[in-house]
Amino acid sequence: MEHQGLSTTMRRILLLINCLILAIGICGGPLMMRLYYVEGGSRVWFSSWLQTAGWPFTFIPLAILYFNRRKTEGINAKYYLITPRIFIASFIIGFVTGLDDFLYSWGGSKLPVSTSSLLLAAQLAFTAIGAFFIVKLKFTPYSINAVVLLTLGAVLLGVRSNGDRPEGVTSKAYIIGFMMTLLAAALYGVILPCIELIYLKAKQAITATLVLEIQMVMCFAATAFCTVGMIANNDFQAISREAKQFNLGEARYYTVVVWTTIIWQCFFVGVIGVIYCSSSLMSGVMIAVLLPVTEVLAVVFFRENFSGEKGLALFLSLWGFVSYFYGEFRQTKKQKNKSPKTEMATTHIESV
Repeated sequence: MEHQGLSTTMRRILLLINCLILAIGICGGPLMMRLYYVEGGSRVWFSSWLQTAGWPFTFIPLAILYFNRRKTEGINAKYYLITPRIFIASFIIGFVTGLDDFLYSWGGSKLPVSTSSLLLAAQLAFTAIGAFFIVKLKFTPYSINAVVLLTLGAVLLGVRSNGDRPEGVTSKAYIIGFMMTLLAAALYGVILPCIELIYLKAKQAITATLVLEIQMVMCFAATAFCTVGMIANNDFQAISREAKQFNLGEARYYTVVVWTTIIWQCFFVGVIGVIYCSSSLMSGVMIAVLLPVTEVLAVVFFRENFSGEKGLALFLSLWGFVSYFYGEFRQTKKQKNKSPKTEMATTHIESV
């Protein structure tokens, strides 16, 4: 993957910025979605649509980057950098993302945020497996340990699946929501390595502009997918009626809708930015690391029950994160120790 004009320091700064943007999305997105359902919202396709409907906001940074290119390249600056091949690949992944949004929204309508967040932690395990097959990521004992621990956490929640069932949700609906959320985690675990594969096979420099264009096409395709679902389910006609019946009032209904769109857009920009600066697995790790914060916020804002099973699942998740990060730290240290030896060997050969 060729990062045009990016030094190691600049890449780290960009990684930090994208991690902060991702933090806003992963912590705020599930809470806003749950707020919509708790206060009277019930349109699953509409909730799915909101997750990617903020794609036009991407035009703002793209316009800034274009005018910046105009200063250096003059009239030769291209309006866009994405090729037809990358556009098609991004569009297909975007359609799959739309399906994933629907699965997650369905699960979110039936499960407390603290439970759905713990289930999504298993997404790291699916990302690691997907990255192994799609981009040939090498497993280490630490990453394998992290995968096992996160899987155990999801299984543990499944054992007591009815313990925190929200009021008005049947046992059958809760189990379906549980499975939908787990399936959403698995599907997104495949999507992230596919995005990384686009970068690897791009045959052109991977710039911030190209990354944002890929993200915009993906979100546009996902929104188009969910729009079809909304039309089939008559959601557009139901929005005004649902707004009037919203517990917090009509004005706040639209406020929730707008902020949900913006916050979820932060999630998608952050995800694709972290993959650009690091890898799909790192993106998966960041999502998993931030999920415990989401759980705590859900307990605070929605007064959700935090049972012993959730506590143990959270412990297993954190153990998995620490295991992965420790493995990455050892791997980086090993590579740094090898580098001077490699340089000395090369210098010796050249002098001979």
